[in-house]
Amino acid sequence: MDEFLAGIEQLAFVRALKASFVAYPIVNALHIMSIGALLTSVWLMDLRILGAFRSLPQAAFVALLRRTALIAFAGALVTGLLLFSVRASEYAAKPIFLTKMTLILLAGINFLVFLRLSLVRGGEEPVGGTVALAVLSLVLWTSVLMAGRFIGFL
Repeated sequence: MDEFLAGIEQLAFVRALKASFVAYPIVNALHIMSIGALLTSVWLMDLRILGAFRSLPQAAFVALLRRTALIAFAGALVTGLLLFSVRASEYAAKPIFLTKMTLILLAGINFLVFLRLSLVRGGEEPVGGTVALAVLSLVLWTSVLMAGRFIGFL
């Protein structure tokens, strides 16, 4: 595994990213923007499910924010992989990085369960299961953000 991670760090585009005065900060800024859009979308979506913004139709509001969150997640994934590639060996060895990846996986599973429950129920207003999933989503995505911030400090 160490050889694989070291190999990632030696890829030409990764070395160019690492050496660039401009590219790395731009990728980092795009990662932060993507995370901001993702968490904002998730929080607004989950808060609507929990009863906020009742004047907005839940189905349309959640559908719009779900699309926004998925696009933002794709941006965060691409930029996150680029940031990871610069110090793959170092990041992969950090427990906090592994914690962040685990939290993202759990948040993804929570999202898939939510989608399945929403498709089965099909109702406009939330039911018990979706409310619990919304609360869990808020906790998981906020934890992902916190873990990500700690990567640079631990």
